[in-house]
Amino acid sequence: MRALEEKAAAAYTEKFGDPPDTVASAPGRINLIGEHTDYNGGFVLPCAIDRRVAVAVGRSGNELYSADFGETRSLTEKDSSWADYPRAVVWAMGEAGHRTEPFRAAFAGNVPLGSGLSSSAAIEAATALALDSLFGLGLKRKELAVICQKAENGFVGVNSGIMDQYASLLCEAGAALLVDCRSLEAEPVPLDLESAGLTLLVCDTRVERGLADTGYNQRREECERAAKTLGVGELRDARDEDLDRLSGVEEKRARHVVSENVRVLDAVDALREEDFERFGRLMYASHASLRDGYEVSIPELDTFVALAEEAGAPGARLTGAGFGGCAIALFRTGETGALCRKIETVFADRGFNKPDFYEFVPVAGAEVAR
Repeated sequence: MRALEEKAAAAYTEKFGDPPDTVASAPGRINLIGEHTDYNGGFVLPCAIDRRVAVAVGRSGNELYSADFGETRSLTEKDSSWADYPRAVVWAMGEAGHRTEPFRAAFAGNVPLGSGLSSSAAIEAATALALDSLFGLGLKRKELAVICQKAENGFVGVNSGIMDQYASLLCEAGAALLVDCRSLEAEPVPLDLESAGLTLLVCDTRVERGLADTGYNQRREECERAAKTLGVGELRDARDEDLDRLSGVEEKRARHVVSENVRVLDAVDALREEDFERFGRLMYASHASLRDGYEVSIPELDTFVALAEEAGAPGARLTGAGFGGCAIALFRTGETGALCRKIETVFADRGFNKPDFYEFVPVAGAEVAR
């Protein structure tokens, strides 16, 4: 087992007095390109990262314990805490007709919270996979992802698309994952950064945002209104020439979605051809569209992207829903230190929070450790 999985298992044993029956873990994710397209029936291109949430579970009881927070919560009482995510999975499994019995669980994680790296989906995916194993439900990964999405939509109250849960459950090591969010078809796309001499640098601005408290749901409603005005079921079906029939924020939101879907498919072609310069240009174009059309960027994210471009990064963009969180850049392996120091200096001069930096490679999705 990974060290994090060992931590969850040890926490379970210490808290509840017996070893767990099952241990599972699931990763957070970075979305390389394709933002706010998932709930519009479009395309996304995430990869899983080597930060995970692990859960150790056992039969009987109804307690949820967090080794990171040092607190115990009930399995049954919604309270707007981290524990709502495993509770949501239990609820969604029941809604889908899959019976679970009483259980208790201990969690440990190292996905930064509120950063846009999808710690929530990691909790959901780890819980779903662990319960599937514990109770012998025999569910496929895609079925678990749909259950996790329903959990977040219907119980937590965030109208997210399927991307985060798919990435956490279906990604492969050394690859991104192209997801058609309408058909729910997914296929791996090679992401060989090492041979290209590149690394994926993540800047966590440490500006936290809870999606239910930001403009996320508002953006989704604006897209739904735009689709209705155009007479299409989802903005996936809109074309560039249709957008002149819209105005105001609806036109801006729709134009981003339509152009972003095109960028995702172009980005997949670029990766298959190992054309990282082209891929990087698409990243910059995506960020500009998110900043100006979808209006979900913030000064910290814009500053990172501008400094990365100034330093010669092939590509950079915000990742995740925006409103805070993280930005990413493709950068030359071994040369990220100077860029990080420059960013820290500029952030300090502008009164921003001190950022955190991570370097990631694409890793495998959720796994049962035992």
